[in-house]
Amino acid sequence: MAENVGDSASRPDLEMGEEFGEKDPTITEQEMADASAPCGGVGVGIPMGGHPAGVPGGPGGHPAGVPGGPGGHPAGVDRQRHGGARSVGFRPGGGPQAIAYQERTGIKAPRIIAWEITRSCNLSCVHCRAAAEFGHYHGELSLDEIKAVIDDIVTISNPILILTGGEPLMRPDIWEIVDYAHEKGAMPVIGTNATLITEEIAQKMAEHKIPRISVSIDFPTAEGHDEFRGQAGCFDATIEGIKIAKKHGIGVQINTTVTTRNAQYIEEIHDLAESLGVDAFHIFMLVPTGRGSEILAEELPPQEYEEVLAWAYERQKTSPLHFKPTDAPHYYRIIRQKAKAEGKKVTREEYGLDAMTRGCLGGITFCFISHVGDVQPCGYFDMQLGNVKEQPFSKIWTESKVFNDLRDYSLLKGKCGACEYKAVCGGCRARALEITGDYLEAEPYCVYEPPAWKGECTVEEAAGEVGVSTTSHD
Repeated sequence: MAENVGDSASRPDLEMGEEFGEKDPTITEQEMADASAPCGGVGVGIPMGGHPAGVPGGPGGHPAGVPGGPGGHPAGVDRQRHGGARSVGFRPGGGPQAIAYQERTGIKAPRIIAWEITRSCNLSCVHCRAAAEFGHYHGELSLDEIKAVIDDIVTISNPILILTGGEPLMRPDIWEIVDYAHEKGAMPVIGTNATLITEEIAQKMAEHKIPRISVSIDFPTAEGHDEFRGQAGCFDATIEGIKIAKKHGIGVQINTTVTTRNAQYIEEIHDLAESLGVDAFHIFMLVPTGRGSEILAEELPPQEYEEVLAWAYERQKTSPLHFKPTDAPHYYRIIRQKAKAEGKKVTREEYGLDAMTRGCLGGITFCFISHVGDVQPCGYFDMQLGNVKEQPFSKIWTESKVFNDLRDYSLLKGKCGACEYKAVCGGCRARALEITGDYLEAEPYCVYEPPAWKGECTVEEAAGEVGVSTTSHD
């Protein structure tokens, strides 16, 4: 085990509530879900407390139009939630096994695990991290192997399991996987392109207690989306799948990967998402891995990233949807910079979940398992830290040097290491790895130059000036 395991001075994963005067702050169901949603994640708005294997709510979940309350809208305006199916009594990573694990090891248990249960897919998206195609992939974990991994995971946590792919609905035993995860105390959700969702599939989602799905839409019209996704007609099929899922009470999150192709359409995509009555709108910044490396030239320049993230900050003030820019940890710097300019502090009361979470969660409360069992900090972080066929997931999570490095912000290099916002941002470690070959190097697509990096002050002085704790976020 790494020497830094118990070092709270450099471990932002250890003391989430310090900035808010609480050791383990209590936050609302949607705050907890969205604050925990990581790269490629799904914020599952489900009540906390009680038994993790709950009963789904009826169609529509909690009523649309319920105000956001104390943790809601930054400008003091009640947030409206469109709603979706909700399960009763689940807090990811908050069960007795997770608490005992942290007490025993000094490490947070995983709250979210994205699990590529198959790499087979019915689409061929140009930016796909997995470079997925239709067909069988050799070495995919069997149902029995998946059950064995779940058995091990629940010895240290009760996480949300994002069942993803490829296209997870192409796996014929997906409902057996879902039921087993529920039985063992985890919460399965599904990341899908929605083109395969029929009335029958949506009914199965409801029957098998799937509270939310995440669906990618990258253009507001069929022409651009179909070209990006590699199949004519998939836009219409995706929209229909979303509508069917919602009709059966399934919550929906829309993900959009922003490139030079579609940056000018972000407002229109948001409006489409709102018109569909979904719960959340997550903007993804391209990480050039898989087929995404082939469109590296279409990645937005750093300054344009800033502009998109600034738009998200302003747009969320009036949107009924929850925003979470993903693969863009510097959004949490931007929030604090803009709040300071507005004379505000980023508190839970004023900013809700945006005050409770941070940028990159890879290796801290989130990780990824591939279709063949390789464990990575996230799906974009192209480094295999162990394989669940060869050693227990719990052992990899606890003992991996890379995981423990990612938990120690004192190891960050360059301007990330000197940044007063590093505890709420941390930079995209996958992008640093892909571009520089070193996962601890500075985030390549951040334009900010910290005062401490320029020699104008220390990290602690700069952090104090902007009111940011250097140790408090996970």
